[in-house]
Amino acid sequence: MRLTNYTDYSLRVLIYLAAQEPSKLSNIKEIAETYGISKNHLMKVTHELGKMGVVETIRGRNGGIKLALAPKEINVGAIVRKTEDDFRLVECFDGNAESCLITPVCGLRHALNKALMAYLNVLDQYTLADLIKNPIAYRELFQMGK
Repeated sequence: MRLTNYTDYSLRVLIYLAAQEPSKLSNIKEIAETYGISKNHLMKVTHELGKMGVVETIRGRNGGIKLALAPKEINVGAIVRKTEDDFRLVECFDGNAESCLITPVCGLRHALNKALMAYLNVLDQYTLADLIKNPIAYRELFQMGK
């Protein structure tokens, strides 16, 4: 299974914010420059993460973004489910598109669905805190990326 860039960027933003000092506000420009990705994409991602309640956006001259929850309260599986728009691994996952000849007898759909559930179940076992055990090492790498 491959995650979309949207989900990848969402997770990268969360990792970046989780690695910062808790009182530090970050901004989209610095995150985009650090990762070498589009500021416009990150604006959309950050907006959605704010609507989900995992990122807090502070407007104004001294504004910025930070995590709205503690990293241990942000479940990776939940973020992936909310940011991925399509878990349709094959055509028959879409109930409206039954054009495959073997769909009525095929066992592949069941096997792939089971694999997808296992994939998501593994992600459900991790929080953002689990991903950033050493925030200082992340911060050092982020400084090198600028």
